[in-house]
Amino acid sequence: MPKKKKVRKNKKVKNVKKTKLLNKTKQSLKSANRKNTISGPEEKPEIKKIKKQPTEKRIYNLKDFVVYPKHGVGKITAIEKAKIGEIDIQFYRILVEKEKLTLTVPINQQSKLRPIASINQINKCVSILKTKPKIKRTMWSRRAQEYDQKINSGKIYELAEVVKDLNKNTDIIADQSYSERQLFEKAYERLKSEFEAVLNTSPEDVQKKMDKALGRTNLSESTE
Repeated sequence: MPKKKKVRKNKKVKNVKKTKLLNKTKQSLKSANRKNTISGPEEKPEIKKIKKQPTEKRIYNLKDFVVYPKHGVGKITAIEKAKIGEIDIQFYRILVEKEKLTLTVPINQQSKLRPIASINQINKCVSILKTKPKIKRTMWSRRAQEYDQKINSGKIYELAEVVKDLNKNTDIIADQSYSERQLFEKAYERLKSEFEAVLNTSPEDVQKKMDKALGRTNLSESTE
């Protein structure tokens, strides 16, 4: 009798182990099925052909003023077409009067062009000119490079900052190095030409407005 009882107990233990294993496998299968339903079966991603995005075109008209960063304010004198090979190209002819230069800019490559500033932007430039210049103690060669980059960036606020920082409130040549004076004049003339185009006033009135903001009023009065 005791031997039979031992056999029964062993059978019960084996059955419990089997049921536990079965439950574990069922649970793992359920969790695997859930993952598949959530994420879905693994599929190879479809390779789609990327269409070339059309270049952003801003429509300018004849006699519109535009800014080309490296040369400043220009005026559109013509909108022409030309055929290169089998491709028809439309482009602007832009006259930069200050530099006596005519630029040819294809319409689909006009990302460098920007429209002239608004009245609000001009007013902000005037407020920049009124602030104190930033005095940097780095080497002049490095500063000159930074100023030149700002001038050729085409950004009007950066241009105003260069004029403000290089302004010495004087016409005495000894107070400025030759390269410093050259950079100041370049930035000053570029900013002045945009003021003229936006405000539609004479160069003399624009100069008075800028010199007043820079604190050069006495200087301009003495030269008259």
